[in-house]
Amino acid sequence: MSILILGGAGNLGTQLKKSFVSDNIVAWDRDDFDFLDFAQLQRRLFELKPDVIINTAAYNAVDKCETDETETALAWKLNRDLPGVLADYCLEHDILLVHYSTDYVFGGDGRLSSDYDELARPVPMSVYGQTKFGGEQEIARRALSGLNYYLIRTSKLFGPKAENEGAKPSFFDIVLELGKKNPEVKAIDSEISCFTYTPDLAVATKAMISEKCARGIYHLTNSGPVTWYDGVKELFALAEIKTPLIAITPEEWPRPAKRPVFSALANTRRPRLRPWQAALAEYIKTK
Repeated sequence: MSILILGGAGNLGTQLKKSFVSDNIVAWDRDDFDFLDFAQLQRRLFELKPDVIINTAAYNAVDKCETDETETALAWKLNRDLPGVLADYCLEHDILLVHYSTDYVFGGDGRLSSDYDELARPVPMSVYGQTKFGGEQEIARRALSGLNYYLIRTSKLFGPKAENEGAKPSFFDIVLELGKKNPEVKAIDSEISCFTYTPDLAVATKAMISEKCARGIYHLTNSGPVTWYDGVKELFALAEIKTPLIAITPEEWPRPAKRPVFSALANTRRPRLRPWQAALAEYIKTK
């Protein structure tokens, strides 16, 4: 089986390559060519003729695209237009498309509890969330014509360092450094969602493909809804960091983009991934 991983040097792409090491893998990243040159992308796809396309390429600068028009346009191209182009190719050639979305497509309904399942209606609160939902809609339109796809929603990714030096560091990587260097660390004690360990997500993705799961929307995160503050508290305990940790509200840390107060995802279609604390403990051992 020939598998193309788009964004193969990113955080998730790096782990996917490890999971699919026994398969015929081709990985493209932004250093290879501009994915947003859609004519070139289509030519390369026709030449490669993959059996499966896994798209991890995405725009994820949540605050930057909220206020900067140039960044907003880039977010729409990467998060909405690119999935549409890939879906067209996969539909035309009857191959599987795997695409990742986010819990940030939810939250605008004001929900404060009860995890969002795969059939929940997206109501994004930010430009970033709108662009990711736009990508979902592009795939949904092709699904009406028979597209074979897995749309995997996930959240709060963390894991080993990406091959791409320019890849965005995870939340845990950032606060780990802050805890080592700063006299205190502040973390928001709200905005409940789920952390996701990229090696676990990569293994779960491979299992879906190997088992030929039914097409459609899936939620894959590590188990256990949690706040940012509680995540840092567990991190510091595991890493034996004694730096004082201070709980704050979102109002005390204003950001351009609105975040959901609650966006935990319910995984009802696949085996639950292990608790996020166990995944974090494994990750800390690699640091």
